[in-house]
Amino acid sequence: MKISIIGSGNVGSLTAMRLAQEGLADIILVDIVKGLAQGRTLDLEDARPILKYNYNIKASDDISEIKNSDIIVITAGLTRKPGMTREELLNKNAQILKEICLKIKKLATRSIVIVVTNPLDLMTYLALKVTGFKRNQVLGMGISLDTARFANLIAKELNIPNTDIEACVIGTHGEGMLPLPRFTSIKGVALDEFLDDKKIEELLNKTMSRGLEIVSLLGNGSAYFAPSAAIVSIIKVIAKDEKRTIGISAYLNGEYGIKDICIGVPCRLGKEGIEKIIELDLNKKEQDKLSNSAASLGQLIKQLPS
Repeated sequence: MKISIIGSGNVGSLTAMRLAQEGLADIILVDIVKGLAQGRTLDLEDARPILKYNYNIKASDDISEIKNSDIIVITAGLTRKPGMTREELLNKNAQILKEICLKIKKLATRSIVIVVTNPLDLMTYLALKVTGFKRNQVLGMGISLDTARFANLIAKELNIPNTDIEACVIGTHGEGMLPLPRFTSIKGVALDEFLDDKKIEELLNKTMSRGLEIVSLLGNGSAYFAPSAAIVSIIKVIAKDEKRTIGISAYLNGEYGIKDICIGVPCRLGKEGIEKIIELDLNKKEQDKLSNSAASLGQLIKQLPS
């Protein structure tokens, strides 16, 4: 198996390291900045004797190296600065992603594409349209990260292992995300048995602002430990054909009453990418919030390059 990572910044390079340690595939690290991918790769090579792993990793500033990749991860693009929303990145990153996807369309027609570039749901939609791939082949990392953040905050609040928590978040990877306490449980017991409405609402708000909080504290750049872990968890499910359900940004064509939008929903993943979109039995309030989130994306889609 061949996995290519386009973008060798913090998220891309740490994803490469995690993949190398998993021993899932040969890895190609690509970046247009001359020397960046090569330097990261030499460093990763030097770690092999220490880690006792015989992984294969190559670097290039030539995107043609992604030819015939099985999985392609796109992390390339500008990162948020303090006070900047993901949506403000739209115009700049859309052009970067469009150029990349035109290359993918030519060089790796059968690949599964995982989009990480923000604003994630819009970039996932753009990647799908530019490549012309089937909708099962293109997905966004998005809410798998948001779900992890929600679970982590619950674990910290209750002082319990995060492994006891099954959290659920849908919607956009941004201000329109929708953490779902009704579908979140601790060892099979609903979250509201442990926390009152006020505390749950507080955790919901913390989850929605978590990414911006990290950006503000860092001052330059954004999160990369958790995003890279989320990317690799998705890749493992696909590469090993695990048929497991993970929240990702997927193209909806009538599911949840939403059409022609990429947005975060639970999906069963396997070797073909998205194998099934799971439709939760949302109540009216939850459905309205998801529909409003999708409508906001619909307005921004009009700004994407054709």
